[in-house]
Amino acid sequence: MKLVVVSAGLSVPSSTRLLADRLAAATAGRTPARVEVVELRDLAVEIAHNFTNGFPGRKLAAALESGTEAEGLIVVTPVFSASYSGLFKSFFDVLDPDALTGKPVLIAATGGSARHSLVLEHALRPLFSYLRAVVVPTAVYAASEDWGAEGLPERIERAAGELATLMTGLSAPPKHDGHDGDDRDGSAEKAGDGGFTIVPFADQLAALAAR
Repeated sequence: MKLVVVSAGLSVPSSTRLLADRLAAATAGRTPARVEVVELRDLAVEIAHNFTNGFPGRKLAAALESGTEAEGLIVVTPVFSASYSGLFKSFFDVLDPDALTGKPVLIAATGGSARHSLVLEHALRPLFSYLRAVVVPTAVYAASEDWGAEGLPERIERAAGELATLMTGLSAPPKHDGHDGDDRDGSAEKAGDGGFTIVPFADQLAALAAR
C-alpha cells in the first residue's frame, strides 16, 4: 500500500510538515503502507504553469500520479484568511476530479490560534466531500499552543487509527467462506462476479466507535 502525505507548509522548518510527519508515522505504524511526502511549496511554479498552459510539469505530474494511486491520503494545510491556503487548493484544483473518489483521507491544519480550528469543518471537509473522498471522522488541528500540550498526541493517534482501518479494509483481499449471496445478518453483501465482501461504511464507523 502507498500512503501519500500532502503538506502545504511554506516555511522551513514548518509546523505543517511537522504535523504531517507525526500523522504519517502514527498511520504507518498501523499499516504496511509505504509513505510518500508531497511538499507543495516545491511545486508552486509548476502548479501555476499548469493553470496557464494546461499541462503539468514533470514533478507535478509525478505528485498527481502518486495521489491518484495511493490507498490513503493525509492532507495538511496552514490556515490563511480563515481557510486553507491558496497553494493547497490549487493542487487539488489541478488533480483529476475523480482521482479521490472513494479514497480514505485524513484532513489536518495548523494555525496560530485555536480560534481557527473550525477551518477543518467549514473548509476542508466540504472540499474533500465534494471530491467524493472518504474523510475520516477525526480531523486534527494544531495551534501554536498545542505543541507539547496534552490532547494533540491523542488526536493524532485516533485519526491515524481511523485512516489505517479504512486503508486496510479497502485493500484487503476478498474472503472466500464457501457461502454465496448475502451474509446471515445482512450486514455485508457479496459482489456477484468478483466475490468481494462489501462492508457498509456505517458498519466501519461503528467498529471504530466501539474501540
